[in-house]
Amino acid sequence: MDIKIAPSILSADFCNLERDLDRIANADLVHVDVMDHHFVPNLTIGEPVVKRICEVTELPVDVHLMIDDPDRWAPGYAERGAHSVTFHMGATHAPVRLARQLHDMGCEAWFAVRPAEPVEPIFDILEEFDTILIMTVEPGFGGQKFLANQMGKVRRLRDEITRRGLATNIQVDGGVGIKTAPIVAEAGANILVAGSAVYGAEDPAKAIDEIRDAARAAYRD
Repeated sequence: MDIKIAPSILSADFCNLERDLDRIANADLVHVDVMDHHFVPNLTIGEPVVKRICEVTELPVDVHLMIDDPDRWAPGYAERGAHSVTFHMGATHAPVRLARQLHDMGCEAWFAVRPAEPVEPIFDILEEFDTILIMTVEPGFGGQKFLANQMGKVRRLRDEITRRGLATNIQVDGGVGIKTAPIVAEAGANILVAGSAVYGAEDPAKAIDEIRDAARAAYRD
């Protein structure tokens, strides 16, 4: 598996989103956080803005739902052009059914695990998901400090994926930058979400390349 970088537009200028999407054209994905002010204490964007993002970028759009009742709302993001839709362990009522519904719509199904949640309960349904997201901050806000204590979770997940011969990706989101990219890659993550480390840089495209190179050098397959 190659390393992929997914800049988070949570750190972009929301008044100039198309411009800031153009600035990350060398990324592998664009990470879009959808928050509802219920599941997390923040409110961002919804389906109309995501639809427009999908129309103006050539990058695959990775929609991360931090919302209540994704069983109801997730399919709408697939309909609007999302490459993948991520929903949380603590929010969904029927994760397998939702994953299969998304797949039937031609959209990848990704599953998210918050810092206080164990990863082992999803091992029995691991093959239903294209990617597992391990949060390395509490979801809801950008710019938080990286939680290194989540790396054991990433390693256990990578071991299980390898043991079973699955092609499941591991994504890490929260506090990822040039210094932490090698840490998460060595643990076994191959998709890295980076927000402030990209959009806070003078040259976002250069920052993407540097983070990708640092992770590739350390990646544990």
